[in-house]
Amino acid sequence: MPNPIDALDARLLRALTAHPRATALALAEQVGASRNTVQARLGRLEEALGSFERRIDPASLGYPLSAYVTVTVVQRLLTPVSEALAAVPEVLEVLGMTGDEDLLVRLAARDADDLYRIAGRLLAIEGVERTSTSMVMRTLVEHRVTPLLDRITARQTP
Repeated sequence: MPNPIDALDARLLRALTAHPRATALALAEQVGASRNTVQARLGRLEEALGSFERRIDPASLGYPLSAYVTVTVVQRLLTPVSEALAAVPEVLEVLGMTGDEDLLVRLAARDADDLYRIAGRLLAIEGVERTSTSMVMRTLVEHRVTPLLDRITARQTP
C-alpha cells in the first residue's frame, strides 16, 4: 500500500477485527466517522489489503494438526516448486526465506499419518532437495495485528 494507514483506518480495522460482520453504519458510530467516510475507507482498504476474508481454523475442517516444513530447493526451480506447493490442498502458506532453507511451508493435516503422506508429497516435488518438518504442539500467541493497529492509533491521535 503506497500510503500507510492513518489513525481512522486503524480504528476501523480494529473495529472490524472485533466485529467482522458489522454494518458500515455500526462501524461509523464506533469509530466516530460518517457512514460515507467509512464506506469509502473500507473500499480503499479492501483494494489495498485484499479481501477481509475471515480466518477459518483448519481444525474446524477436520485438519487439527499444524506443521511447518522448511524446504531447500534447487534455485533455478524455485518457481515450479512454488507452483507445485500451491497445488497441494493442505499447504496453507509458503514463505520465501533467507538462510540455510529456502521456503517455510505452513500446512494442515488430519493426523500424524496424514502429515507423513503430505511430507512425502512435498519431498517428491521435482526441485525439492531436502525438507524438515516440525509439528505445532500448541499456539501460544494467535495471529494478530491488533497491537500494531493500537500503536498507529496512539501515535496519530492528538
